[in-house]
Order: sequence, then structure tokens, then C-alpha cells
Amino acid sequence: MISTTTTSVISTITSTAGITAGLGVIAVLALISFLITKELASAGGSPKLERLSRFLNVAIVPLLVVFTSIVVSRVVEAL
Repeated sequence: MISTTTTSVISTITSTAGITAGLGVIAVLALISFLITKELASAGGSPKLERLSRFLNVAIVPLLVVFTSIVVSRVVEAL
């Protein structure tokens, strides 16, 4: 009974780790695309592009927090 429970817990943790790694990659790719879009929008001279550049901060700031937590966890894991 204990070995079955242990095996079940280990397989759940392993599958969850794969999902979280995939979500981390998606978050980093989204952050990169938002940063590129913000840079291109800020380079334009129109007021609409300036507004878009400011509104992108709503998505960029939380993704920066996620990116920082990913980097910190990987560094702690490596140590």
C-alpha cells in the first residue's frame, strides 16, 4: 500500500514538473514578445503607439516577477 502511494506521488510530482517547465517557457516567450512590441511601439511617433507602449506595462511587470522567480529558483536549485 505504501509503495503504491509513493509511486503515485512521485509520478504526480514528475508530471507537474513538466507542466510547470512548459508554463515557464511560455511565460518567458510572452515576456520577450511584449518587450519587443513595447520597444517597437515606443520608437514610433504616433500617440496611439505611445499609449500602447504604456499599456504593455500591465503585462510586462507581472511577467518580470515570474521571470525573476524562475531565475532565482534555478539558481537556488543549482547551489
